[in-house]
Amino acid sequence: MIANYHTHTYRCHHATGTERGYIETAIKGGIKYMGFSDHAPFAFPDGTESNHRVYMADRFSYVEFISKLREEYKDRIDIKIGFEMEYYPLYFKDMLKIAVDSGAEYLIMGQHSIKSEYVRETFSSTPSDSEQKLETYVNEVCEGMRTGVFSYVAHPDVINFTGDREIYLRHMRRICETSNETGVPLEINFLGIRDGRYYPTQDFWQLVGEMGCDVVYGFDAHERRSAYDRESIEKAEKMREKYGLHIVEIPKIIDIQRLSTENT
Repeated sequence: MIANYHTHTYRCHHATGTERGYIETAIKGGIKYMGFSDHAPFAFPDGTESNHRVYMADRFSYVEFISKLREEYKDRIDIKIGFEMEYYPLYFKDMLKIAVDSGAEYLIMGQHSIKSEYVRETFSSTPSDSEQKLETYVNEVCEGMRTGVFSYVAHPDVINFTGDREIYLRHMRRICETSNETGVPLEINFLGIRDGRYYPTQDFWQLVGEMGCDVVYGFDAHERRSAYDRESIEKAEKMREKYGLHIVEIPKIIDIQRLSTENT
């Protein structure tokens, strides 16, 4: 594994360590292409900011500080600066503008929540047997892929559906179909592997293998030691072999700054 574009910083309020520490660990492990993708800043219309994102006030320092490190390490590793961002239909244009104006170069989609109401977030990871919630999640992920701004979908199986397996597969199949339609890869998330979470979900990845979707690996690093995670790589490789997954070693980075310029 030589590329990882899923790395967080302390600015998201649930990660630890320094950016320099992450970079040094990645280099030691053999990573040649690295991306910082902290949780995208956003303020809802009433001014509320989530405490699991980069605060609006910190967005410029995030980009500026990593830009300096990128210059310092340019002969040892290629570093990109982006955000992990939800696709909320009601707020997408505003969220994208904030990301672009902040100086982010790329986005990965991490649909941690769905927007069923004006402000309140409904977390995807909360266990639920609601088919409506599952359908909303899948709809938003598919719509997000079709925007053309996301380099890949982080933990596409983060929805914690506890209902009927056939209902789950019927809806999640649409994510695979849209991945193939748009060319947007799906990520095997190493945080889920490390923590023994309910994802990666085996039923979903069997489906991904059957449908031949492009797949990427993502460390989802929230501390220095996870910026290179050999144990999770080995487990992901077993999944690759078991389900016949097509791994994209170096994901294509969608340059959102260029897209923004072209569309203005």
